[in-house]
Amino acid sequence: MNEVPLNTFKGTIVQERQLKEVIEEHKEQAGGLMPILQKAQDIYGYLPIEVQTMIADGLGISLSEVYGVVTFYSQFSLTPKGKHRISVCLGTACYVKGSDKVLEAVEKKLGIKSGQCTQDGLFSIDSCRCVGACGLAPVMLVDDDVYGKVTPDQVDHIIDSYLTKKEVKANDR
Repeated sequence: MNEVPLNTFKGTIVQERQLKEVIEEHKEQAGGLMPILQKAQDIYGYLPIEVQTMIADGLGISLSEVYGVVTFYSQFSLTPKGKHRISVCLGTACYVKGSDKVLEAVEKKLGIKSGQCTQDGLFSIDSCRCVGACGLAPVMLVDDDVYGKVTPDQVDHIIDSYLTKKEVKANDR
């Protein structure tokens, strides 16, 4: 059976040019790797091995050094994120109230697992430990929108509302 990767790197010449400019700008700066990685993630949305390799080559350092920094800090992502980022809280209060079932419903609806992005790049799923809204448990976030007291049977409607927003915006053009 041939497995097709869910996400293949699709960098553009424009993105590569932007990254090279950022590397040049910070190349001689002490601690320049961090701002380069931050701007690279802004440019690409995540830090795949191809981008890490360009950074390592541009700075004249090893790929393992770049990878070590990327994997140490939680602000960096090795996988692409969707246009709409879904996060389900699995902190104690949310978990006790059934957030694991909410996460399962999200994964089933989108056909991907936590940490992945849909083929069309529209949605990605992550879990988190606490969003500080324990009184609303279980909590699900979509972008900056907070949904409290979510049940698995509400998941389809919540996700579908973001598909509708996409269609409305496309018709407004």
